[in-house]
Amino acid sequence: MAAVDVDIRTVDQLTPSRERVEPGSFNIPLGSFPQTNTEIPEDPDKIATVLIDQLNSALDKKDTSAVSDLFIENSYWRDHLCLSWDYRTVKGRGAIAKYVTGISSAVMAKIDRSSALKAPHNGPIDGYGEVHGIEFFIKVTSNFGYGRGVVRLAQKGSAWKIFTVFTSLEGLTGHDEAVTSNRPIGVQHGEQQGRTNWKDRRVADENYKVKQPLVLVVGAGQGGLSIAARLKMLNVDTLVVDHEDQIGDSWRQRYHQLVLHDPVWYDHMPYMPFPSSWPIFTPKDKLAEFFECYVKLLELNVWTRTELKSSSWDESKKEWTVVVERKKEDGTTETRTLHPHHVIQATGHSGKKNAPNFKGMENFKGDRICHSSEFPGANPDSPGKKAIVIGSCNSGHDIAQDYFEKGYDVTMVQRSSTCVVSSSSITNIGMKGLYDETGPPTEDADLYMWSIPPELFKTQQIKVTKLMNQNDAKTIEGLEKAGFKVDRGPMDCGLMTKYLQRGGGYYIDVGASQLIVDGKIKVKQGQEISEVLPNGLRFADGSQLEADEIVFATGYQNMRTQARLIFGDEVADRVGNVWGLDEEGEMRNIWRRSGHPGFWFMGGNLALCRYYSRLLALQIKALEAGVAKF
Repeated sequence: MAAVDVDIRTVDQLTPSRERVEPGSFNIPLGSFPQTNTEIPEDPDKIATVLIDQLNSALDKKDTSAVSDLFIENSYWRDHLCLSWDYRTVKGRGAIAKYVTGISSAVMAKIDRSSALKAPHNGPIDGYGEVHGIEFFIKVTSNFGYGRGVVRLAQKGSAWKIFTVFTSLEGLTGHDEAVTSNRPIGVQHGEQQGRTNWKDRRVADENYKVKQPLVLVVGAGQGGLSIAARLKMLNVDTLVVDHEDQIGDSWRQRYHQLVLHDPVWYDHMPYMPFPSSWPIFTPKDKLAEFFECYVKLLELNVWTRTELKSSSWDESKKEWTVVVERKKEDGTTETRTLHPHHVIQATGHSGKKNAPNFKGMENFKGDRICHSSEFPGANPDSPGKKAIVIGSCNSGHDIAQDYFEKGYDVTMVQRSSTCVVSSSSITNIGMKGLYDETGPPTEDADLYMWSIPPELFKTQQIKVTKLMNQNDAKTIEGLEKAGFKVDRGPMDCGLMTKYLQRGGGYYIDVGASQLIVDGKIKVKQGQEISEVLPNGLRFADGSQLEADEIVFATGYQNMRTQARLIFGDEVADRVGNVWGLDEEGEMRNIWRRSGHPGFWFMGGNLALCRYYSRLLALQIKALEAGVAKF
């Protein structure tokens, strides 16, 4: 009997909405920052140098006691692949010492003094000036590769100790990326028989007539394209397949008014940052066109109009047999059998649409009833008609705003609470100084962002959320008066924490909140739907709403459910549920081993894809190059 993929909405209904997590994941506790002295040390570089030298010596000798003595009691070491081929956050000096001395790889750290930002400097180590210490970037080497990280020191009494260490793998020794000084020559000079030009080679490369891809990626959104780009630079032959007609259609076909809610500085893609003239908030069609350019300029192999017909894993050969059906530009269809070593599901961080099946849906007589994924946009020729949007997160708000702007009488049905933060608060408070016009290079910003141990990140986000809520106080007060229920996320840790732990439950306000405050978008709060009527909805309390159109902005199920649809029960039963946090605060089953050999999940927003695509690509390259076995 096949395992059942449990949807979050069926789990622990007694838990307050804001605290719910993906099934089987953890609502990790808040971390605590040390109480530190406020005296500014005269020479932070010297203090950092001494501690790093002592740490290297203790690691080299695998001296557990010496390592432990260098850390404060409630310390953290967060590692992304440098110490082991996994994502770990180890807490407490005893556990850290046992972990880092028990691994086979010899890790050595060197302080990065290439800029004032990276070199040891005094300052806040909590991000908001309440806890002071010394902070600096490091370069890391191990038996198999190299990377970078961030270290934070805290003063306990008269002694300086290590508070947090972060190490993140960036490359494998002997397998550098084909960029900058390692870029391809592009031509072979001198006499050659049967010489081909660049175009000839590109056509042959992307058609796979005489070779097989080592990696097959299913999905050509930001996840699929990011991992394909990373693998290409590591010389791992990769083919991306997508059922859409054009690259970028996953964005192009979404509702008419969609614009990214994150600012441009947060959204750059690997190897090709957006141009300096790019708008702060990217329209969906502009992003779709960028994806097309990205594929062409990076020479990624992508087959559109391609359906996966069957797949099976051969345990003895450690390879897949995948049959795909491809509609070519000349109108013909060809069936191809591929034998990749790895398959990456990059169909988005969600699974199949969470489309409810209410009593009476088949009897609805209005103009439209659909899931938000099928919503093309409000009809501008329907002023005065009534629309109901079920759902109160990003899509629900955007769709409701679209309806209002087209002249509809629109009501949003909010069944639980929503974390609401204005786009300006995210840009000017949440990301200020890290992802903005004056911030550090994106690679450094990513490193700094992920260097914060998950428990401490949650604690830090309480302060961030409080500041953003103060900035949005007028809007939040107006929403509550309008009957819209607002929350601050899990443990008051805000939007980002809710996204990582649950994957939804929030709205980045780009205008719809004021429409709710002003009564232009009506709200029906807290009532479950009992029945779809021919002309609207009936709720559990017996009340009714009339509607000409109904849109269910009810989100998506776990990514694992999509794996079941595409790859069948054998794969889905072996992988775990995707998204949410493990007990240490790291993301579950995505960008890391899934539970099925040769099968990986890739997804998330553009920033997550940018950072984690490198780490996933390095795991695959390490396996293919014989550097790692796991």
